[in-house]
Amino acid sequence: MLPGDRSLPLLRTSARGLADLARAGRIGATLATQMAHRMSRSASAAEIRSWDASLAALAADLEQAGLGGIEVLAEYQLPLSSKRIDVVLAGEHPRGGGPSYVVVELKQWTRASLFENEPELVVQPTYGPRPVLHPVAQVRAYGEYLLDFVGVLHGTSDVLAGAAYLHNATDDGVAALRGYPQDELGRLFTAQDRGDFHGFLRSRLSPANASVHADRLLRSSVAPSKQLLAVAAEELRTREQFVLLDEQRVAFDLVLHEVEKARRGDHKSVVIVSGGPGSGKSVIALSLLGELGRRGIRAVHATGSRSFTQTLRKVASHRAPRTRALFRYFNQFMAAERNGLDVLIADEAHRIRETSVDRYTPGALRGDPRRQVDELIDAARVPVFLLDQNQVVRPGEMGTVEDIEKHARERGLDVFQIDLSTQYRSGGSAAYVSWVERLLGLTPGGPLPWTGDERFEVRTASSPSAMEAVLTEKLAQRQNARMAAGYCWTWSDPRPDGSLVPDVQIGDWSRPWNLKGDRSVGGAPPAALWASDDRGFGQVGCVYTAQGFEYEWNGVLLGPDLVWRDDRWVAVRSANRDPDFRNTKKVSDADFDLLVRNVYKVLLTRGLRGVLVHSTDPETQRFLERLLR
Repeated sequence: MLPGDRSLPLLRTSARGLADLARAGRIGATLATQMAHRMSRSASAAEIRSWDASLAALAADLEQAGLGGIEVLAEYQLPLSSKRIDVVLAGEHPRGGGPSYVVVELKQWTRASLFENEPELVVQPTYGPRPVLHPVAQVRAYGEYLLDFVGVLHGTSDVLAGAAYLHNATDDGVAALRGYPQDELGRLFTAQDRGDFHGFLRSRLSPANASVHADRLLRSSVAPSKQLLAVAAEELRTREQFVLLDEQRVAFDLVLHEVEKARRGDHKSVVIVSGGPGSGKSVIALSLLGELGRRGIRAVHATGSRSFTQTLRKVASHRAPRTRALFRYFNQFMAAERNGLDVLIADEAHRIRETSVDRYTPGALRGDPRRQVDELIDAARVPVFLLDQNQVVRPGEMGTVEDIEKHARERGLDVFQIDLSTQYRSGGSAAYVSWVERLLGLTPGGPLPWTGDERFEVRTASSPSAMEAVLTEKLAQRQNARMAAGYCWTWSDPRPDGSLVPDVQIGDWSRPWNLKGDRSVGGAPPAALWASDDRGFGQVGCVYTAQGFEYEWNGVLLGPDLVWRDDRWVAVRSANRDPDFRNTKKVSDADFDLLVRNVYKVLLTRGLRGVLVHSTDPETQRFLERLLR
């Protein structure tokens, strides 16, 4: 358990206190103030209106149900995630005592219908034609997530319940939603069901000791976040799925829906899932691969990353060697049968290249090569692309939402695009990812001082040795850690005796790079396993071995190829040693400037619990220290 991780609401009060705020017209303003203070983010006018309307309706219901003394946790942040639940109600269970909690998802909807008769996907006028998750599925997933991660809920029964409350809806307006299965973790109530809603709440909550039980929930330890490789192992070996939330679940359900359409008729469509680092793209990919396999549907997973694919092959095939064939590379579909697969899951699709031709391509396939994106689209009835456009780090990588959609539309295909906004890496700190993007000039606004986030630790290290000492302590506490750097030093092969050359030299400190090849040498793991093998600590990783992976503690060395001068970043091409960046005709200075900043974004966003940063350039180090005081 992680005692330092806390899931705090933006507002904690009694139901009676919430009703008082509603009568004063102050609910939205109070939450907006807390958001600005706690999250350094301004609430939109729409958010404030929504809080004023929905929370006032809930407050009135709680008072009418005789539950004015229970505790209300509004905008409760899920542990290890940036996702927020509308409300968690806390009280004592009326039967037998003990804590009792109810998760409430509030909707102002008046009308909603099913998306193409898919029971878990809903079309609602506010969102236009794109499907959203059924509110009962949404609130149930929140409950399952809490049961997974909140220590006081582990091993409990009848302590947690959930309700989706559509407080403006009539039964006629949402009749199609009634058929979805309901249970204690997910019930549906409308304005016409207010009496039933009150009865449900009274059956779950009483005001006795409500404050004590709310404290217990908020002070609970939190289970460690499931790392991607553990998810892969569980999904493909033991069939335990990671709980998918909101847009993640929509993406998952939409793919399954499109697969069924393709099986029923001559239908083909493309699904594009975009999101930043840690938004759950690869978790969706692996969840899909497992579920499709269980349904007997022909599906494979593909990436453009040797490290990522090799590691997934190793993890997934540990007990089932045949699963290795499920993991392929983007350039293996040049001669694929058109629509020979039901589903192709193209993970890390920002690494799609212009063509699949490389030095190993047989001569028969070299003439007039097709675009790689076309090969991937043609390979399956339902190609699924998962990508982050700000993780393009190599010349020739060109996977973007716009390009994939363009090529799909040219074939007359339906295209569905889902954006993942929630952050699950970096302790669930969306603020940290935003801070990194502004720091590196990848989003407008310029660098900001880090104001802190209780979920994620960010600090500078005065030297590489100081960084390594901290990370070594974390390893001793059974928390995994890695150090990675910009590609600014020579990368030597191992010596004849198997020892590694300490190429990364900064002052009197030096360490070797991770290995280049597929063999373990000198006690170090092969390149593809540097991020996942315990023996990887002690070598410095690069973007090509770090991308796609995560570790609890992340040490990042900014090399001399990106320095801070006169209030701006300066890319120093001559300080970079990456062979892919040498050709100035293929990679312009402007392209290098963007690519090197993308490289450092990838490196800075690998951590689950914290990051330490050190720049080899004194002026840049002083700049970082000012931001991270």
